Amino acid sequence: MSKMQYPAKFFTLTVFSFLLASVLSGCAGPKQNADGCCWIKMFNGKNLDGWTVKIKGYELNDNFNDTFRVEDGLLKVSYDKYDKFSGQFGHIFYKDEFSNYILRLEYRFVGDQVPNGPGWAFRNSGVMIHGQSPESMAKDQNFPVSIEVQTLGGNGTDERSTGNLCTPGTNVVYDGKLDKRHCINSASKTYHGDQWVTLEIEVRGNEIIKHKINGEMAMQYETPQLDPRDGYAKKLIKGDDLMLSGGSISLQAESHPVEYRNIELLPLSK
Repeated sequence: MSKMQYPAKFFTLTVFSFLLASVLSGCAGPKQNADGCCWIKMFNGKNLDGWTVKIKGYELNDNFNDTFRVEDGLLKVSYDKYDKFSGQFGHIFYKDEFSNYILRLEYRFVGDQVPNGPGWAFRNSGVMIHGQSPESMAKDQNFPVSIEVQTLGGNGTDERSTGNLCTPGTNVVYDGKLDKRHCINSASKTYHGDQWVTLEIEVRGNEIIKHKINGEMAMQYETPQLDPRDGYAKKLIKGDDLMLSGGSISLQAESHPVEYRNIELLPLSK
């Protein structure tokens, strides 16, 4: 059978149409992966469209004291309207849930911790993945059941890793065995002051999760799962299946001001 021949004019029009579609969709060149998927810009730099706020002690979308806000193109966690911190742990959830992806963002800690903030929360925040939905959280629940990629800033003197793992209502397999510790430190460097730090999280469903800080591997683990010892997690268990393969993504507010920018996600094939 002979090969089908296309007129040069048809070929030129087809290539032009493809390039135009790629440019208009913002998926040309390095923004596209091998599967043809494009980076999703999760934060538009203008407002909190596409995000849902949940603060402990308050109803869904009650953004108490304007804790989460957008200023100067940044998504900020701010406490200038607080007299003191009284356990109002907060999270802001992206509108969609994901399973296989790379999440990339930049963060920095700024200013002083709000009065009465817990000592452990100094320059402490996190990105919650594989989480429960904000609608399923109890009004007085501190943190969503999730895998927390903990972000920490240095105090100017001591070593303090970032990109750590914490597990509110969950467990993981780490170093080949089920690890029930609440937090596990990464191998990252310490980042003092108000410098921007790039966090990248590669998530492969119920398989491997990797944390990178400024392009360097910080840690990895696998088999994220619900912890039946946790009361909130118990309500999410269906039958005897503990495994987590996806869920919500949220950013944390724990009493220290923090800023985010360039929040984007690349979906991956399973």
